[in-house]
Amino acid sequence: MNRTSATEICETFLRSEIKDCEEKGILRSEVVVARRLLSRSLELTDAYSEIDHQLRYRPHAVETCLKAILYTTAQWNPQKLAAARDDRKRLDTVNRLIAEKAAELSELLAKRSSLNNSSRFHSETHFDICEVIVAASRDNYLFQSHVQDALMALSGRFDMKYWPSLADVVGALSTDADQATSEASDPMTRVGTGARRASTADYFKALFRAFKDNTVGLHGFLPASFSLSDAAYAAIASCALDLVDDEILDADYVKRLRQRERENSTR
Repeated sequence: MNRTSATEICETFLRSEIKDCEEKGILRSEVVVARRLLSRSLELTDAYSEIDHQLRYRPHAVETCLKAILYTTAQWNPQKLAAARDDRKRLDTVNRLIAEKAAELSELLAKRSSLNNSSRFHSETHFDICEVIVAASRDNYLFQSHVQDALMALSGRFDMKYWPSLADVVGALSTDADQATSEASDPMTRVGTGARRASTADYFKALFRAFKDNTVGLHGFLPASFSLSDAAYAAIASCALDLVDDEILDADYVKRLRQRERENSTR
């Protein structure tokens, strides 16, 4: 099949995706990426030819490949991966603060309990974990309807010595937050944020993973051996990410990246 036909096949699918998404009012970010690819058709001629050459006899494989490019660029582009890195930092910070403040609160609760029990004064404050749960659920109809009576019955059967103190409960929250580690919720984010510093390489790692996850036997129709040339990857990324002028990536960049990835995988 000649290059023009390969381009027509790929672009026909992209136009179909745009039409379908717009009619349903979904995946607007992917539509933006698809339009970018269509607007830079000449730069993608060789890449489309490679895709067609490898996948022409595999039903739905070309569509799988192109959809992987669309959703990876829409959801795991450098800007969103940088934001994900910031989210990880914020989550780590919040967990650290929770650990610190919960430890402080646990100590204060223990002191209050001691004062209530040993001084000549006491405060009418919570000390029973079951009562705290009931108070915290005052706006939870399902708890009140299905759980509250059973909990209070259980509380009546077992006195305070059988239950953790409020200080112990908050202390457990402190320990939990202190020991927490922030982990990516999906493989694409994991590979895209694994490096110490953010770079365009993060996007390629996510794209490589998207192709891998869409192989036959997993979730798609791509052969396990599917891989494009360095030049094709560079062209796809440059167009999908809307890079211009000196931002445009070349084959040498991708070659160095893939070499580093191979070296890292053997360590």
